[in-house]
Amino acid sequence: MKIAIATINNPSLKAAKKLLPYLSEHECHVFNKSEDGGIFYKFDKVDDIMPTAWAEFDAIIFLMATGAVIRKIAPHLKDKATDPAVLIMTLDLKRVIPLLSGHLGGANELANGLCKKIEGCVNFVTTASDQIKVLAFDMFAKKHRLAISNLKSLAEVSNAIINKKKVQVVTYPSMIEALKAFEGYKEENFVFVMPDDLQNIQKDIPTVYITPQHLPNTALQLHPQEVVLGLGMNRGTSADEIDKAVTRFCFEHGIEKEQIVKFASFSAKVDEAGLLEYAKDKELEFFDEDAINALTQEFSPSQATKFFNIKGVAEPASLLASRYKTLFLNKRVYGGITVAAAF
Repeated sequence: MKIAIATINNPSLKAAKKLLPYLSEHECHVFNKSEDGGIFYKFDKVDDIMPTAWAEFDAIIFLMATGAVIRKIAPHLKDKATDPAVLIMTLDLKRVIPLLSGHLGGANELANGLCKKIEGCVNFVTTASDQIKVLAFDMFAKKHRLAISNLKSLAEVSNAIINKKKVQVVTYPSMIEALKAFEGYKEENFVFVMPDDLQNIQKDIPTVYITPQHLPNTALQLHPQEVVLGLGMNRGTSADEIDKAVTRFCFEHGIEKEQIVKFASFSAKVDEAGLLEYAKDKELEFFDEDAINALTQEFSPSQATKFFNIKGVAEPASLLASRYKTLFLNKRVYGGITVAAAF
């Protein structure tokens, strides 16, 4: 984490120097009114450093009065997805307030880390979910590297959990397991709906969708970013044909190409020139007959069973190469190309 430490006088500069050893694993810059050189940067007014601190640092630790900090950061506030973490510390380093971007920006985590290192330091965390120790979906997304859509809907979901009301989660078994293992999870807060049971969705409670697909609704959505596409194709298929099939597949199913981290196929395709050319900028993994047939899942009927005596290509290959072993889109056929997706 790149951290700006902002001081306003000699006592606060002295406090900053005492703070630095506790932040040794981070890249720190100290803004002050007395010293210049190395990690120390001299300034005349706090307003002068704010554009740089706000745009170029992951976190800002202010060693000054809370009221002054609020006035200085106010003109720069944008949204909780992009604002840096902002913390305030007392000069004796015994009190810390994670003021802004507690979850997504990491202010709460940074404050907790400092309190563990500095004897007697107290974290004045004000985030409700942290205080009463319930699950926070933005923290879940951050820990599991999930992108967030419709972030404005997070407040409704969080308030329901805080008020001990039900929240509905539409997702897959792997994500349900991850949620149940996450800090603050309480069984009584959650109703789970599988994508195959969408007819059971309750329309009168806040809903969260956890899927790689970007859905056309305003509910809170969390998107796994490590999508694997399984590819099958006829011999001699060109890279251009594969590109068109993948592009159409992503368009039709709300997947961004940036989410694709890997392609996978059957080992018989290891010398397929079009596939090798198309996937040259991504990881490409091949699986043999034994690996594919060892899978216990049922897959869509495939010509590969007839020609290679295997359960399939696109679906099992994507599943084998995925992180959470979740096949979320069965194969689609585009001419002589099959595409399936797992995460």
